[in-house]
Amino acid sequence: MLTGQPHFAGGATYETIKLLLDTEPRPPRLLNPKIDRDLSTICLKCLEKDPKRRYASALLLAQDLERWLRHEPIQARHTGVCARGGKWVRRNPTSTLLVAALVGLAAAAGWIAWKSELIHHPVTTGIAVLPFENFSEQKENTAFADGVQDDILTKLAKIGDLKVISRTSVMDYRGKRNLRQIGNDLRVSHVLEGSVRRTGTNLRLNAQLIDTRTDTHVWAEEYNRDLNDLFAIQTEIAQKVAQHLHAKLTASEKASIEERPTEDLVAYDFYVRAVSIIYNAQISLGPSVNLSEAVDLLNKALARDPNFFIAYCQLAFAHELIDKTPARLALAKSAIDSAFRLRPNSGEAHLALGWHLYLGKSDYTRARAELAIAQQSLPNNPQAFELAGLIDEDQGRWSDAAHNLERACELDPRNLPYLIAFAEMYECLHDYEQWAKATDRILALHPDRKPPRIWRAFIEVDQRADTGPLRVAIEKILAEDPASAKNPFLVSFRFNLALCDRDLDAAGSLAPALSQKEALSFPLEISPDFWVGVVARLKSDDN
Repeated sequence: MLTGQPHFAGGATYETIKLLLDTEPRPPRLLNPKIDRDLSTICLKCLEKDPKRRYASALLLAQDLERWLRHEPIQARHTGVCARGGKWVRRNPTSTLLVAALVGLAAAAGWIAWKSELIHHPVTTGIAVLPFENFSEQKENTAFADGVQDDILTKLAKIGDLKVISRTSVMDYRGKRNLRQIGNDLRVSHVLEGSVRRTGTNLRLNAQLIDTRTDTHVWAEEYNRDLNDLFAIQTEIAQKVAQHLHAKLTASEKASIEERPTEDLVAYDFYVRAVSIIYNAQISLGPSVNLSEAVDLLNKALARDPNFFIAYCQLAFAHELIDKTPARLALAKSAIDSAFRLRPNSGEAHLALGWHLYLGKSDYTRARAELAIAQQSLPNNPQAFELAGLIDEDQGRWSDAAHNLERACELDPRNLPYLIAFAEMYECLHDYEQWAKATDRILALHPDRKPPRIWRAFIEVDQRADTGPLRVAIEKILAEDPASAKNPFLVSFRFNLALCDRDLDAAGSLAPALSQKEALSFPLEISPDFWVGVVARLKSDDN
């Protein structure tokens, strides 16, 4: 699964068996250099020919994999030269003398290789680009500082050798300094932090790369240049980070990092303010964020620079976040068409089209085709994995859906919509254990939010027909915030609880207050009158 090919494969069955008996499996990293070294070691331990050297049980294997996921030392140990040599000697006793004669030559060659560039450092386990501090006198430049951070993050995310955490998951760490904790929370080995001071046409920018495991500085640089050099600085920082994390860049990745988003700094100001609004809308899950303002800002940016490619992609995304009406989807498609006219081979354009085909037309086949193209140049884009997971879920490909949605959550671990989609998948499967675990992840991040508390209690209703926990959760929320009694979401679950408890009087009083969209979390919009009729039918009231 990791390498795309079996470890032992001969031309015929007997050849495969002979390879199995006479040879050791090749380390997976030789077949796929992107595989983590510790994970490769775990795989090789599973493939040991001597049962005593393998894991004694599936539980021990699972525990070692958990250690690897938490970036802790694993129990498996890389097979050393002596152990491998002993195995070879036992299989090839007649060749032992020849090997001994070649040891000196091998040692010399090994020393040369070690001193050369043939030996590469292992790839980092991940990086988070933290919010840059705004040291400008004008506080409105906070959006500008966030734009600097976002551009560097976006450039790094295009490097396949890096795991890069998305912006929505790092913004909560603004002003926080416990880097070890941040590394543990986001499961990354490094963070990039910095500050921005903008004074007229002068720009002072500091950046420092820190190893979260040791809290030591790996690299730091201060830039004091003209504002027009902003994009060159961002490119230089991304390249320096990649260099210090020993990430190999392909030619296309290098070209992508060096791209300038626009030549117009005023248009760029409009753009970064719009992007800030869009990100806030993604994490708020409510109508409080004015996405129409983001659309206006992006249109202003495009009026100044009609060749501002990424602004078209964000404009399409903003339109589709507002609503899915035909008129709004047409505006999104127009923005996508403009993006394709500028860069027909860009991953961002193909991803935007993939989302449009999924949301507007439910055209899964074409959406998957666009997504496949996008992921070639956007290896760390969580929206791509979210789209893949949602399509998989709609088509009943549950294993693939779980993998893709989990990957989206890994790249953006504090993104509430991703976590909700992940939990809802297990709800559809009636996998109550995983559903509960996914909901607990949401509660760990947002313990005070009302919807996750209700969802967690509702699992007991669905699994065991036990309404007690849901009743307790609702009563506690009403005691904390009496005004929430009119909240459509809470009204829906109170009505559901009344029906489950056969409390028809309570259900009858709540039914007229149901929201057409929220009622019982149905995927269809159903009038409250329908639910009034349901209660009447249960009461045998034919009128």
